[in-house]
Order: sequence, then C-alpha cells, then structure tokens
Amino acid sequence: MLEIFVVLYCLYFLLTTYTSIMQIGFVKNARGLKAIILDENRYLEAANYSIEKERMAILSSFYSFILFILWIGFGLQTLDSFVNIESSWLKAVVFIDLFIIINWILGLPFDLYSTFNLDKKYGFSNMTPALFIKDTIKTAILFLVFGSLVIAAISWIISSFNTWWVWGFVFIFAVIILINMLYPVIRDKMFDKFEPLKDKELESKIENLLNQVGFKSKGVFSVDASKRDNRLNAYFGGLGTTKRVVLFDTLIEKLSHNELLAVLGHELGHFKNGDILKNIAIMGFVMFVFFAIFGNISEEMFLGLRLNNEPYAIIAIFLIFSPIFSFFLMPLISLISRHNEYAADEFGSNMQSKEDLVSALLKLANENKSFPLSHPLYIFFYYSHPPLVERFKELGFDVHEKSDEALKDSIYAN
Repeated sequence: MLEIFVVLYCLYFLLTTYTSIMQIGFVKNARGLKAIILDENRYLEAANYSIEKERMAILSSFYSFILFILWIGFGLQTLDSFVNIESSWLKAVVFIDLFIIINWILGLPFDLYSTFNLDKKYGFSNMTPALFIKDTIKTAILFLVFGSLVIAAISWIISSFNTWWVWGFVFIFAVIILINMLYPVIRDKMFDKFEPLKDKELESKIENLLNQVGFKSKGVFSVDASKRDNRLNAYFGGLGTTKRVVLFDTLIEKLSHNELLAVLGHELGHFKNGDILKNIAIMGFVMFVFFAIFGNISEEMFLGLRLNNEPYAIIAIFLIFSPIFSFFLMPLISLISRHNEYAADEFGSNMQSKEDLVSALLKLANENKSFPLSHPLYIFFYYSHPPLVERFKELGFDVHEKSDEALKDSIYAN
C-alpha cells in the first residue's frame, strides 16, 4: 500500500510542476500581447509577478518532495524513536506537534522570501519583522493550545473505537464548523483591529443591501489589513450569531460606494443561492472520503514506514498524504465553484448594476495585479473563480473591444 501512496505522491509532484511550467510559458507569451483588463504597466507587472510566483512554486514543490522522501525514508522512524512515551494520546500530541513544527521551520525560508522579498518587490507586503514575529508567536500559541487538544481528542477516538474514522470525521467536522464561527472573534482579539465603519452613509447603504436579502449579521466592520498587505478584499465572516461583514481598509479606500455595494451584492449572491451551505456539504463529503481512506490503511503501510499502528502514526500519515487527494479532487470542486461564481455575479449585478460590478472587478484586478490570462491546465486545477475575461463576457462586457482610454476611465472612475 505504501508503494501506491508513493506513486500517487510522485504523480502529484510531477503534475504540479508540469502545470507551473506550462503556466510560466503561457504567461511569458501572453505578456507580449496587447494589455487587457489591466493598464499596460500593471499588465506587464502582473505577468512578471505571476512568473516569479510560479518559479518559486516549482522550487517549493521540489523542496517538499525532498522532505517527503526524507520523512518516509527515515524521518518518521527517527522521530518515533525520539518520542519514547507510553501514553498513546500524549505521544500523539508530542509527535505531531514536533512533526508540524519541524516542517514549519524547514518551510520558513520560502515564507520569508515570499513575504519580505517577492511581495514587497511588487508592492503588496507591508509586513515588518516585528509584526511577523508577533503574528508567528500568536499563531504558535493557538496551535500549541487548541491544536494539541484536537490531536489529543482524535488520538483518544482512534484508540477507543473500531470504526474510529467515522467518529473522527464527525469530531473534526464539528471543530471546523466551530472554527468558522469563531474566526472573526479570534482575528479581532488576536490579530486585526475590527472597527465599525466610519463612513455612516456607506454603512447605511450596506445595511439596506443586507436587509433586502434577509442577511442577518453582527454588523459591518473595517479591518486594518493594510498593516500587512495592500491587496483589496472583503468577506462575510463567521456563522450563525457571529456573522459579520468585513471590509479591508484598502478596499474602502479604492472603491466607490456603488462598486463596494456591487462586490457585496456578489457575496450576498452566494448567501442567497445557498452556496455557503453547499460548500460546507462539499467540504464534509471530501473530509469523509479522506477519513474513509486513512481509516482503513493496511498493516503493510505501517510496516513499510517502520511505525506502529497507533494514533500518532495514523495522524502523521494523514498529514503527509492528504495533499495528494486534495489536489486530485480540486478540479471537481473548482468546477462547481466557478459555476457558483457566475450565478453570484448575476445576482450582484442585479442588486446594483453590471457597470458597477465590472468597474469594481477592474479595480480589484489592477490593484491586486491579477494577470487576466492563464493556461487552461492551470485554470483546470487551480481556478476556483472563472477567468476575468469569461466573467466580463457573461456580464456583457468585451475587454477586447473596449478602447484603452475607456478601459482606463472604467478603472479609475469613482
């Protein structure tokens, strides 16, 4: 069984690398064409950013593949001999905590390069070393406290039930729902500064928009995202009584009221169309499949890795091999997501107007330097949203026919 998993991992590595190579070649050719959606300077800048990002992705994939070989070759066995603890649940906590910490340390150079070199080079990152360290410490505390509790609970479930994978799925699914409910509260208390909108006119317009579709929330907030990043974004955070509308301060600064309302109208389209519940159901199905696979691993797998068939080993195998299955399931999930995005665009344009939504998407693309063209294979595996060209076409906006001056007016008009 180990041989099958290793072959699948190799296929996963080769496919991700090949997809990145094809994307680099495609973008290199496309950047020589006439600029669309973005203005000319940002079109070239976005192309260069996309190419550099994919080159780093290839290097990171190769590095991860080497680590994978080292872990299954002798790393897991070495860590097992080091963590010599009798208690099953305590060994699982210590073993998995160390496994995750080691992987984080080994992957830290890529994180640092992306944050302090690549993203700063293209004007995204505002992260300072002090803020990076502070965020890292807070994240580590959350992981060591709550992550360890989850690992302990899962290890107890594995030890206590023959069909542990069913009960393990139920438990983890419930934890994920709880995390989604508490996410805005945790972000507010530990990482970001959430404030009620200072623009009361905008707040009133948003509240009216929410009331039109029956979306009940705890309020509309602005978050100081610009202290870390200059990208534009907005989201509906939380579930149930913790739901709230969160706007990045960068988004409020760059978009007009009508454009903001069009963006939120799009997001409300997901709510009205039941996409949130559909996504939860899809996530639950995928998790159930994962637990079914890793809950029925043969004894040969453990013998091949020279590990005991105990909770710590099962969880480690899950963490190492689950990215493979995520990758191969992603095209189907992305296909469903792209379909939902078209429907949300239609809803958002009806709530406000097609012109406002198109104008907002143009600004988002320019400010976030999102290159508008991608290789079909890259879209197939990675695009949860349709390409902007296709979204605009559905909205009745042909970027190829629009003059440069009119495009510029659409991007910067308020």
